Amino acid sequence: MKKKLLAIALGTSVVFALGACGNKEESKSSNQSASTDSAEQIFQRSCAGCHAKDLAGATGPDLRKVGGKYDAADIEEVIKKGRGSMSPGLIQGEDAKKVAEWLAEHK
Repeated sequence: MKKKLLAIALGTSVVFALGACGNKEESKSSNQSASTDSAEQIFQRSCAGCHAKDLAGATGPDLRKVGGKYDAADIEEVIKKGRGSMSPGLIQGEDAKKVAEWLAEHK
C-alpha cells in the first residue's frame, strides 16, 4: 500500500514538473514575440495577476506610485531578477524595459 501511494505521489510530481517546464517555454516564446505590444498590454498579460489590473496590488505590491520610489532602471532590474516572492524573468528584453519605463511614470 505504501509503495503504491509513493508511486502515485512521485508520478504526480513528475507530471507537475513537466507541465511547469512546458509553460515556461510558452511564456518565453510569447514574451519574445510581444515586442509590438504596448507596455500596458504586456503588464496586463504578465503582471496583473499579482499586481491587479489597476496596479493596486493583490498578492503582489501596489504599483500605482512605484515611479515615485524607483526609477526605470531599478524597476527593470526587479522585473529581470525578481524580488521577494516574484519570480525572475517573467518579462524579458525590450518588453521588460517598456514595462519598467511605463511603471516609472506612475508617481
